Amino acid sequence: MGIPNPFGLPDTDEDEWDAYILPKAATRILLLSDIHVPYHNIQAITKAIEYGKEKNVNAIMFNGDTLDCYALSRYEKDPRKRKFAEELESCRQLLQVFRDEFPGVPFYFKLGNHEERYEAYLRTKAPELLGTSQFTLDVLLKMGELGCDFIQDKRIIKAGKLNILHGHEFGRSVFSPVNPARGYYMRAKASVICGHNHQTSEHSENNLEGKVVTTWSTGCLCEIHPQYMPINKWNYGFAYIQVFKDGGFEVDNIKIIKGKIR
Repeated sequence: MGIPNPFGLPDTDEDEWDAYILPKAATRILLLSDIHVPYHNIQAITKAIEYGKEKNVNAIMFNGDTLDCYALSRYEKDPRKRKFAEELESCRQLLQVFRDEFPGVPFYFKLGNHEERYEAYLRTKAPELLGTSQFTLDVLLKMGELGCDFIQDKRIIKAGKLNILHGHEFGRSVFSPVNPARGYYMRAKASVICGHNHQTSEHSENNLEGKVVTTWSTGCLCEIHPQYMPINKWNYGFAYIQVFKDGGFEVDNIKIIKGKIR
């Protein structure tokens, strides 16, 4: 049934943009942002896997920038770095490790700004391949074989009453001299957890009615002293989210310091 059009307005190309709703069975979620394969940190990911197994998680969210797509970047590139085909193979290997360690657990793979480099590259370098099913990123990464849902279009992910984003969806306007979480609060005005900034932070405020709104940014699972920006405020980390029957939630925003969970 189409949208009512009583005045005969011309057809529209407007796209629907709905939130992705995690199933109610996803109550113990391991949230992993900014792995940046093949520039991932093995020790940090190992700690995240161990923590997920300890908590018996029943959903794993790869929350953007799991794949780096270095070779597809519009920035100056070092030809000695890995080719895109090699990056894809490394990412498939990583996802297979998670599948082996968490059999039967649903996976969710959200696109971050780095994965979006792939379609941007096709648009400028190989537009004829756009829309060809064999060349979509989910097919290249064999998501179907891994039992992994593919979430694109900068969609908000809902885990109960908590909003999950990678963080790039807000554009370049998120800035806070205090911490990234405060910047997300200033834009979202709702409880949200994001990656993208590679920095663990939290911010809470009460509104006029006394409702507490908290926002979080998570640490990363990639190298924290990359050649292009070795001096930064990054840290290793991930999050564990519990969702309750009423949609309420608890967030453990976890740091990894010197190889230990904090």
